[in-house]
Amino acid sequence: MDSVSKDMINVLPDALLCHILSYLTTKEAASTSLLSRRWRYLLAFVPNLEFDDSVFLHRDKRHDKPKSDDELSTSFMEFVDRVLALQGNGTINRFSLDCSNYDVDLARVTGWILNVLGRGVSDLDLSLLEYSLPSEIFVSKTLVKLKLGPANDLTLTIDRKDVFLPKLKTLYIDSVEVQERGFGFVKLLSGCPVLEELVLMNIGWENWKFCSVSVKTLKRLTFFCEDSYENPKSVSFDTPNLVYLEYSDAIAGKYPKVNFNSLVEAHIGLRLTEDQSGDADFSEEDYFSEDDEQNQMVGNATDFLKGISTVQILYLSAEAIKRLVHKYNKACGNVCCCKRPKQPSCLSSSPVKVLKIFLFDDNDEEDGSEMRQIKYFLEKMPRLEELIVYYNTSYDPAVLELSKKLQKIPKIASPKCKIQVISENLSLSSTVPSFLTTRWSSLPTEEEYPWVESPPPQIIDPMLQYGSPPEDEDSWLY
Repeated sequence: MDSVSKDMINVLPDALLCHILSYLTTKEAASTSLLSRRWRYLLAFVPNLEFDDSVFLHRDKRHDKPKSDDELSTSFMEFVDRVLALQGNGTINRFSLDCSNYDVDLARVTGWILNVLGRGVSDLDLSLLEYSLPSEIFVSKTLVKLKLGPANDLTLTIDRKDVFLPKLKTLYIDSVEVQERGFGFVKLLSGCPVLEELVLMNIGWENWKFCSVSVKTLKRLTFFCEDSYENPKSVSFDTPNLVYLEYSDAIAGKYPKVNFNSLVEAHIGLRLTEDQSGDADFSEEDYFSEDDEQNQMVGNATDFLKGISTVQILYLSAEAIKRLVHKYNKACGNVCCCKRPKQPSCLSSSPVKVLKIFLFDDNDEEDGSEMRQIKYFLEKMPRLEELIVYYNTSYDPAVLELSKKLQKIPKIASPKCKIQVISENLSLSSTVPSFLTTRWSSLPTEEEYPWVESPPPQIIDPMLQYGSPPEDEDSWLY
């Protein structure tokens, strides 16, 4: 740094310097105290604190005798103590604590949390090991954002009769054990009267008796669960003002209530567990049987799908399309292609304008269920303007073949719908160059011509006629 730059920084007011330091980790901000006497105590006024013990736990090779894990943990805890003591009772905006070492004294951790709660912290981010959160967190009058996890054995215990977080707008829970199962979770949400965004990651609600997300003010909801052996028993959503939804999980046993009256965009990644997949392993004749009124199919997501009837932008995983089988009776909402011929489809009134299907792959060739479902969407969804399929392959001929199949599907309900197939290498739309489709039937298969270094001449020769890309790049993207 030259002398001119140093002079420019030195003339900045302390408030602005503290604001700049708030974007650094607390250890980095503390290191600036060595610059000059003026910088020595600026850390006392930095409103954002970020402590990560992994920064302290790596061994410094510059020392002849590296510190032990216990010494490093002690060094970290003493650093946090010094910073909090330096700041006294000053106002704090954000406090982030990430402890991945079991040697950290949990009693001191509780003291740190109570310290910042008492100073009016508005943004609290905790990622800890084997720790039960203090109940004082759930009666904070200043918290606006609360992030818990990811963590190992971080426990959220709701042991107070009343939970009240009057200003909390964002709640993020990742890999945290919520005790009292569904009851504790419901109690937590009921104490957040202005909550607008809720993120739930791997919270294990498949082991609860029930799960209910009921928040009238909620606008954004994200729920993600990695593959699990069990599916949730009962899941309800009562979020009338929700506009954005991400929901990836095993299909619940039932959906007693689904209220998404304001939903605009939804990302759906429903799937079956191994047990559900085994129960659903029946023949195609059984799948489309019209006479078996009592046949109870597994993975009944009909009530959930009816609940997202207002959505305009819809993302569906290929697994969701393939596995969304449901009870085959008069309660069926006819959102899939196993509908009765005489029954009207609820898709006929669907407001969906953009439908995106991701993780589509070659496994569909086993039974063709995904293609049948896509065909049914195009036949029944009247407002559909764009269908985008994200093909999970790097084999270009397969992408071209899929695009050709989709173009042949009659778009009965939405004749102006634009169809696009996107892969790692290609992006094909309804206006794909004709030479790539009309001549495709004469191309060799992958077994006949392995494309190791270059495509076969049937592709190369026509491409040479098109030396420059078309003006409309939306129709053919390289």
